[in-house]
Amino acid sequence: MAAIDRHSATLALAHALSAAERGLPVIPLSRTKLPALPSPHRDEPGPTVLCRGECGRPGHGVHDATTDPATVRTLFAAAPWATGYGIACGRSPHHLIGIDLDTKAETDSAAALQRLALKHLFTIPETVVVLTPSGGSHLWLTGPPDRVVPNSASRLAPGIDIRGAGGYLVGPGSLTAHGIYRLAPGTAHLAPAPCPRALLRLLTPPARPRYSTGRPVQGHGLVQFVLAAHQGQRNTRLFWAACRAYENGFGEDLAGSLVDAAVRTGLTEQEARATIASAARLTIPPPRSLRIDRTDQAG
Repeated sequence: MAAIDRHSATLALAHALSAAERGLPVIPLSRTKLPALPSPHRDEPGPTVLCRGECGRPGHGVHDATTDPATVRTLFAAAPWATGYGIACGRSPHHLIGIDLDTKAETDSAAALQRLALKHLFTIPETVVVLTPSGGSHLWLTGPPDRVVPNSASRLAPGIDIRGAGGYLVGPGSLTAHGIYRLAPGTAHLAPAPCPRALLRLLTPPARPRYSTGRPVQGHGLVQFVLAAHQGQRNTRLFWAACRAYENGFGEDLAGSLVDAAVRTGLTEQEARATIASAARLTIPPPRSLRIDRTDQAG
Protein backbone atom coordinates (compact mmCIF):
# COMPACT_ATOMS: atom_id res chain seq x y z
CA MET A 1 0.00 0.00 0.00
CA ALA A 2 2.81 2.42 0.86
CA ALA A 3 4.44 1.82 -2.53
CA ILE A 4 1.12 2.45 -4.28
CA ASP A 5 0.61 5.66 -2.31
CA ARG A 6 4.11 6.89 -3.20
CA HIS A 7 3.47 6.12 -6.85
CA SER A 8 0.11 7.95 -6.75
CA ALA A 9 1.70 10.94 -5.02
CA THR A 10 4.47 11.09 -7.64
CA LEU A 11 1.92 10.98 -10.46
CA ALA A 12 -0.20 13.66 -8.79
CA LEU A 13 2.79 15.97 -8.51
CA ALA A 14 3.73 15.35 -12.15
CA HIS A 15 0.20 16.14 -13.33
CA ALA A 16 0.06 19.23 -11.12
CA LEU A 17 3.38 20.55 -12.47
CA SER A 18 2.16 19.99 -16.02
CA ALA A 19 -1.01 21.97 -15.30
CA ALA A 20 0.99 24.76 -13.65
CA GLU A 21 3.16 25.02 -16.76
CA ARG A 22 -0.01 25.77 -18.73
CA GLY A 23 -0.92 28.62 -16.37
CA LEU A 24 -3.38 26.70 -14.19
CA PRO A 25 -2.93 27.40 -10.43
CA VAL A 26 -2.87 24.13 -8.47
CA ILE A 27 -3.03 22.75 -4.91
CA PRO A 28 -2.53 19.20 -3.56
CA LEU A 29 -5.68 17.22 -2.77
CA SER A 30 -6.28 14.16 -0.63
CA ARG A 31 -8.30 11.13 -1.76
CA THR A 32 -11.41 12.85 -0.39
CA LYS A 33 -11.00 15.64 -3.00
CA LEU A 34 -10.41 18.11 -0.16
CA PRO A 35 -7.24 20.21 0.15
CA ALA A 36 -4.50 17.97 1.54
CA LEU A 37 -2.91 20.54 3.85
CA PRO A 38 -4.73 21.35 7.12
CA SER A 39 -5.35 24.95 8.12
CA PRO A 40 -2.51 26.47 10.16
CA HIS A 41 -5.19 28.24 12.23
CA ARG A 42 -7.11 25.12 13.25
CA ASP A 43 -5.75 25.07 16.81
CA GLU A 44 -5.79 28.82 17.42
CA PRO A 45 -8.09 29.93 20.25
CA GLY A 46 -10.91 32.36 19.75
CA PRO A 47 -13.23 32.90 16.77
CA THR A 48 -12.51 31.39 13.37
CA VAL A 49 -9.66 33.20 11.65
CA LEU A 50 -10.59 34.57 8.21
CA CYS A 51 -7.21 34.26 6.50
CA ARG A 52 -6.60 33.60 2.83
CA GLY A 53 -2.87 33.09 3.06
CA GLU A 54 -1.78 36.52 4.26
CA CYS A 55 -0.09 34.81 7.22
CA GLY A 56 2.43 33.30 4.80
CA ARG A 57 1.81 29.68 5.83
CA PRO A 58 0.29 26.98 3.60
CA GLY A 59 -3.02 25.34 4.41
CA HIS A 60 -5.55 27.85 3.10
CA GLY A 61 -7.18 25.60 0.54
CA VAL A 62 -7.71 27.11 -2.88
CA HIS A 63 -5.94 30.29 -1.77
CA ASP A 64 -2.66 28.34 -1.78
CA ALA A 65 -3.03 27.62 -5.50
CA THR A 66 0.00 28.58 -7.54
CA THR A 67 1.65 28.15 -10.94
CA ASP A 68 5.19 28.48 -9.56
CA PRO A 69 6.89 25.06 -9.93
CA ALA A 70 9.05 25.45 -6.83
CA THR A 71 6.03 26.36 -4.69
CA VAL A 72 4.03 23.48 -6.16
CA ARG A 73 6.82 21.08 -5.14
CA THR A 74 6.93 22.62 -1.67
CA LEU A 75 3.17 22.19 -1.18
CA PHE A 76 3.27 18.55 -2.29
CA ALA A 77 6.33 17.88 -0.13
CA ALA A 78 4.33 19.13 2.87
CA ALA A 79 1.48 16.76 1.94
CA PRO A 80 3.12 13.47 0.88
CA TRP A 81 -0.29 11.75 1.22
CA ALA A 82 -1.75 13.84 -1.62
CA THR A 83 -2.91 11.70 -4.54
CA GLY A 84 -4.52 14.43 -6.59
CA TYR A 85 -4.53 18.12 -7.32
CA GLY A 86 -7.07 20.89 -7.59
CA ILE A 87 -7.13 23.63 -10.19
CA ALA A 88 -8.26 27.03 -8.91
CA CYS A 89 -11.06 28.63 -10.93
CA GLY A 90 -11.44 32.32 -11.66
CA ARG A 91 -7.70 32.99 -11.54
CA SER A 92 -5.49 34.69 -14.13
CA PRO A 93 -4.59 34.03 -16.91
CA HIS A 94 -7.42 31.65 -17.88
CA HIS A 95 -10.14 32.72 -15.40
CA LEU A 96 -11.37 29.15 -15.51
CA ILE A 97 -15.07 28.34 -15.12
CA GLY A 98 -16.03 24.74 -14.41
CA ILE A 99 -19.40 23.34 -15.48
CA ASP A 100 -19.88 20.26 -13.29
CA LEU A 101 -22.46 17.89 -14.79
CA ASP A 102 -23.40 15.49 -12.03
CA THR A 103 -24.96 12.08 -12.57
CA LYS A 104 -27.89 11.03 -10.43
CA ALA A 105 -30.69 8.62 -11.15
CA GLU A 106 -33.32 11.37 -11.06
CA THR A 107 -31.44 13.98 -13.14
CA ASP A 108 -29.92 14.25 -16.61
CA SER A 109 -27.68 17.26 -16.22
CA ALA A 110 -26.22 17.01 -19.74
CA ALA A 111 -29.72 17.15 -21.24
CA ALA A 112 -30.57 20.05 -18.91
CA LEU A 113 -27.53 21.98 -20.19
CA GLN A 114 -28.63 21.34 -23.78
CA ARG A 115 -32.10 22.67 -22.96
CA LEU A 116 -30.57 25.81 -21.47
CA ALA A 117 -28.49 26.25 -24.63
CA LEU A 118 -31.60 26.01 -26.82
CA LYS A 119 -33.63 28.33 -24.60
CA HIS A 120 -30.95 31.02 -24.31
CA LEU A 121 -29.52 30.63 -27.82
CA PHE A 122 -25.93 29.61 -27.16
CA THR A 123 -23.79 26.74 -28.40
CA ILE A 124 -21.70 24.62 -26.06
CA PRO A 125 -18.21 24.91 -27.56
CA GLU A 126 -15.61 22.22 -28.05
CA THR A 127 -13.47 22.39 -24.96
CA VAL A 128 -11.58 20.41 -22.34
CA VAL A 129 -13.80 17.76 -20.73
CA VAL A 130 -12.79 15.76 -17.67
CA LEU A 131 -14.64 12.55 -16.85
CA THR A 132 -15.30 11.90 -13.16
CA PRO A 133 -15.22 8.44 -11.51
CA SER A 134 -18.97 8.66 -10.82
CA GLY A 135 -19.80 9.03 -14.51
CA GLY A 136 -20.19 12.79 -14.54
CA SER A 137 -18.10 15.33 -16.42
CA HIS A 138 -16.47 18.72 -16.00
CA LEU A 139 -16.50 21.21 -18.88
CA TRP A 140 -13.72 23.78 -18.76
CA LEU A 141 -14.49 27.29 -20.03
CA THR A 142 -12.72 30.61 -19.70
CA GLY A 143 -14.25 33.89 -18.58
CA PRO A 144 -13.33 37.55 -19.01
CA PRO A 145 -11.04 39.03 -16.34
CA ASP A 146 -13.59 41.68 -15.35
CA ARG A 147 -16.40 39.27 -14.45
CA VAL A 148 -16.56 37.33 -11.19
CA VAL A 149 -18.44 34.05 -11.61
CA PRO A 150 -19.53 32.66 -8.22
CA ASN A 151 -19.84 29.02 -7.23
CA SER A 152 -23.33 27.57 -7.28
CA ALA A 153 -25.03 24.22 -6.79
CA SER A 154 -28.01 23.28 -8.98
CA ARG A 155 -28.91 26.95 -9.48
CA LEU A 156 -29.04 26.68 -13.28
CA ALA A 157 -30.70 23.26 -13.24
CA PRO A 158 -30.64 20.13 -11.05
CA GLY A 159 -27.27 18.41 -11.26
CA ILE A 160 -25.42 21.39 -12.79
CA ASP A 161 -22.89 22.88 -10.38
CA ILE A 162 -20.64 25.82 -11.22
CA ARG A 163 -17.07 26.29 -10.06
CA GLY A 164 -15.95 29.89 -10.20
CA ALA A 165 -14.06 32.33 -7.99
CA GLY A 166 -13.07 30.64 -4.73
CA GLY A 167 -13.71 27.16 -6.15
CA TYR A 168 -11.57 24.47 -7.74
CA LEU A 169 -11.83 21.51 -10.06
CA VAL A 170 -10.20 18.14 -9.46
CA GLY A 171 -7.49 17.88 -12.11
CA PRO A 172 -7.29 15.03 -14.62
CA GLY A 173 -5.00 12.25 -13.42
CA SER A 174 -6.05 12.71 -9.79
CA LEU A 175 -6.73 9.56 -7.77
CA THR A 176 -9.63 9.81 -5.32
CA ALA A 177 -11.42 7.35 -3.08
CA HIS A 178 -13.87 6.69 -5.93
CA GLY A 179 -11.39 6.42 -8.80
CA ILE A 180 -9.36 8.46 -11.25
CA TYR A 181 -10.35 11.66 -13.04
CA ARG A 182 -9.51 11.37 -16.76
CA LEU A 183 -9.57 13.59 -19.83
CA ALA A 184 -12.38 12.69 -22.19
CA PRO A 185 -11.18 11.14 -25.47
CA GLY A 186 -10.55 13.75 -28.13
CA THR A 187 -10.27 16.73 -25.75
CA ALA A 188 -6.68 16.42 -24.49
CA HIS A 189 -5.37 18.64 -27.30
CA LEU A 190 -7.95 21.38 -26.71
CA ALA A 191 -7.58 24.57 -24.73
CA PRO A 192 -10.46 25.74 -22.52
CA ALA A 193 -12.95 27.54 -24.79
CA PRO A 194 -14.38 31.00 -24.01
CA CYS A 195 -17.69 30.86 -22.19
CA PRO A 196 -20.57 31.86 -24.50
CA ARG A 197 -21.90 35.29 -23.59
CA ALA A 198 -25.45 34.07 -23.03
CA LEU A 199 -24.22 31.36 -20.67
CA LEU A 200 -21.96 33.85 -18.88
CA ARG A 201 -25.00 36.02 -18.19
CA LEU A 202 -26.71 33.03 -16.59
CA LEU A 203 -23.65 32.35 -14.43
CA THR A 204 -23.24 35.93 -13.21
CA PRO A 205 -25.48 36.97 -10.32
CA PRO A 206 -28.15 39.54 -11.21
CA ALA A 207 -27.64 43.05 -9.92
CA ARG A 208 -28.74 43.43 -6.33
CA PRO A 209 -31.72 45.73 -5.79
CA ARG A 210 -30.70 49.22 -4.83
CA TYR A 211 -32.41 50.92 -1.93
CA SER A 212 -32.60 54.64 -2.53
CA THR A 213 -32.59 56.79 0.59
CA GLY A 214 -32.47 60.13 -1.20
CA ARG A 215 -29.22 60.83 0.63
CA PRO A 216 -25.60 60.70 -0.64
CA VAL A 217 -24.03 57.26 -0.78
CA GLN A 218 -23.28 56.02 2.71
CA GLY A 219 -20.29 54.04 3.89
CA HIS A 220 -17.39 56.51 4.10
CA GLY A 221 -16.43 55.00 7.45
CA LEU A 222 -16.40 51.49 5.96
CA VAL A 223 -14.09 52.63 3.16
CA GLN A 224 -11.74 54.19 5.71
CA PHE A 225 -11.86 50.96 7.72
CA VAL A 226 -10.61 49.05 4.66
CA LEU A 227 -7.94 51.65 3.87
CA ALA A 228 -6.54 51.27 7.39
CA ALA A 229 -5.87 47.54 6.90
CA HIS A 230 -2.36 46.23 7.38
CA GLN A 231 -0.94 43.14 5.70
CA GLY A 232 -2.78 40.12 7.07
CA GLN A 233 -5.97 42.15 7.64
CA ARG A 234 -6.88 43.16 4.10
CA ASN A 235 -9.34 40.42 3.16
CA THR A 236 -10.79 40.27 6.67
CA ARG A 237 -11.52 44.01 6.79
CA LEU A 238 -12.85 44.12 3.24
CA PHE A 239 -15.17 41.17 3.87
CA TRP A 240 -16.46 42.69 7.12
CA ALA A 241 -17.05 46.10 5.54
CA ALA A 242 -18.84 44.60 2.52
CA CYS A 243 -21.12 42.55 4.80
CA ARG A 244 -22.08 45.65 6.76
CA ALA A 245 -22.76 47.58 3.54
CA TYR A 246 -25.04 44.89 2.11
CA GLU A 247 -26.82 44.43 5.44
CA ASN A 248 -27.67 48.14 5.42
CA GLY A 249 -28.87 48.22 1.83
CA PHE A 250 -26.07 50.15 0.09
CA GLY A 251 -23.67 47.34 -0.79
CA GLU A 252 -23.98 47.82 -4.56
CA ASP A 253 -23.49 51.59 -4.26
CA LEU A 254 -20.38 51.18 -2.13
CA ALA A 255 -18.81 48.20 -3.94
CA GLY A 256 -16.72 50.32 -6.34
CA SER A 257 -15.28 52.42 -3.52
CA LEU A 258 -14.51 49.29 -1.48
CA VAL A 259 -12.69 47.75 -4.46
CA ASP A 260 -10.63 50.92 -4.93
CA ALA A 261 -9.76 50.98 -1.23
CA ALA A 262 -8.79 47.30 -1.20
CA VAL A 263 -6.55 47.74 -4.25
CA ARG A 264 -4.79 50.63 -2.49
CA THR A 265 -4.02 48.30 0.43
CA GLY A 266 -2.38 45.74 -1.86
CA LEU A 267 -5.12 43.36 -3.00
CA THR A 268 -5.70 42.81 -6.69
CA GLU A 269 -8.97 44.03 -8.19
CA GLN A 270 -10.04 40.44 -8.86
CA GLU A 271 -9.37 39.40 -5.25
CA ALA A 272 -11.31 42.40 -3.98
CA ARG A 273 -14.31 41.77 -6.24
CA ALA A 274 -14.34 38.08 -5.30
CA THR A 275 -14.35 38.94 -1.58
CA ILE A 276 -17.18 41.46 -2.04
CA ALA A 277 -19.16 38.94 -4.08
CA SER A 278 -18.75 36.42 -1.25
CA ALA A 279 -20.00 38.99 1.25
CA ALA A 280 -23.02 39.73 -0.92
CA ARG A 281 -23.92 36.05 -1.25
CA LEU A 282 -23.60 35.42 2.48
CA THR A 283 -25.42 38.57 3.55
CA ILE A 284 -28.41 38.38 1.21
CA PRO A 285 -30.06 34.95 1.70
CA PRO A 286 -30.51 32.82 -1.46
CA PRO A 287 -33.93 31.41 -2.38
CA ARG A 288 -35.00 28.60 -0.06
CA SER A 289 -34.80 26.08 -2.89
CA LEU A 290 -31.06 26.59 -3.34
CA ARG A 291 -28.30 24.82 -1.44
CA ILE A 292 -25.76 26.87 0.48
CA ASP A 293 -22.30 26.75 -1.15
CA ARG A 294 -19.08 26.06 0.69
CA THR A 295 -16.29 28.63 0.71
CA ASP A 296 -13.88 26.35 -1.15
CA GLN A 297 -15.97 24.55 -3.74
CA ALA A 298 -14.58 21.35 -5.23
CA GLY A 299 -15.75 19.61 -8.35
